[in-house]
Amino acid sequence: MIKPATSPFFTEEHEAFRAVVRRFVAKEIEPFASAWDEAEEFPRELYRKAAAIGLLGLGFPEAFGGTPADQFMRIVVSQELARHGSGGVNASLMSHGIGAPPIAFAGKPEVQARVLPGILAGEKISALAITEPNGGSDVANLRTTARRDGDHYIVNGEKTFITSGMRADWLTVAVRTGGAGPGGVSLLLIPGDTPGLSRTKLKKMGWWASDTATLHFDNCRVPAEYLLGDEGGGFPLIMRNFNSERMGMSASCAAFARVCVDEAIGYARERQTFGKPLSQHQVIRHKLVDMAQKVVATESMLMMLAWRLTQGESPVAEICMLKNQATQTMAFCASEAVQIFGGAGFMRGAKVERIYREVKVNAIGGGAEEIMKDLASRQMGL
Repeated sequence: MIKPATSPFFTEEHEAFRAVVRRFVAKEIEPFASAWDEAEEFPRELYRKAAAIGLLGLGFPEAFGGTPADQFMRIVVSQELARHGSGGVNASLMSHGIGAPPIAFAGKPEVQARVLPGILAGEKISALAITEPNGGSDVANLRTTARRDGDHYIVNGEKTFITSGMRADWLTVAVRTGGAGPGGVSLLLIPGDTPGLSRTKLKKMGWWASDTATLHFDNCRVPAEYLLGDEGGGFPLIMRNFNSERMGMSASCAAFARVCVDEAIGYARERQTFGKPLSQHQVIRHKLVDMAQKVVATESMLMMLAWRLTQGESPVAEICMLKNQATQTMAFCASEAVQIFGGAGFMRGAKVERIYREVKVNAIGGGAEEIMKDLASRQMGL
């Protein structure tokens, strides 16, 4: 095994919470991860169990049931949640991590008080709905409309690839309230039981345990009080949310890559070939070192950028590069781990097989690799 990256910012409090999350994962998720993957869902009760240990409230205001958390606490959570090897469980269990922040920092006080406590207690599910069938990363040109009608908005359009889309009780939706371009974009909180809202379940390559949906809005009447921030001010809120999401995805990808390394090392030590353990073959040892090298480099970059964020910096270009570095590391390690496992790595139920299936969603979601490169280049003045 390779020693995990540490940081002078990992305090006793960080490590204490790490132990709590590790016990939670070992008891409540890992024994069931494969079965949930096959069932393409997990019990809703898991949200309440996660809330009970403080997992769902991390980083949210204490007034609504949250707990203060810095960048390094979020990294700790990502590292521990990866241990069970199911990105699908994590994606839906933690979908409030992208759906609820705009409510917390841009919602009206009475809406925050009405909505956030239930989400952070695991009683309600929150999802973010940005992507549309005709445009993925091209957020500025989204087509879903919200027309003001008295004290309501009338919403029409579609969103797709929405994590927790089938079960979400609250949807944070990007809509067009004005003219073309980013200045016409707003964020609107839409209750999941709104008349005119319908949902279609999507089948996926990976993340089977996470429900993913296309949402259809047909003359949905949404109270105007559910507008998040100012009308026409949604684009900056979305971009702010993306930076946080990309850091989270980077931490998660690095953690899943480490799981691949650890699983491959464990298997190589046990598997006997040609009269000796697989790990005693030089070609396998070199594969494992290559995997470990990429994980350590990625974790180091992650720690450095987390520290810079705590210093008040906004290193957008580097965050974009980190996301690509992390997803590419995950892809490399998952592929090599399956290769080391051989036939066993092709069988359902192995962590490395599941992680291998879940590589591409990370390289696409939260901003595709190509978009990340283009955004980084613009931030660099190129």
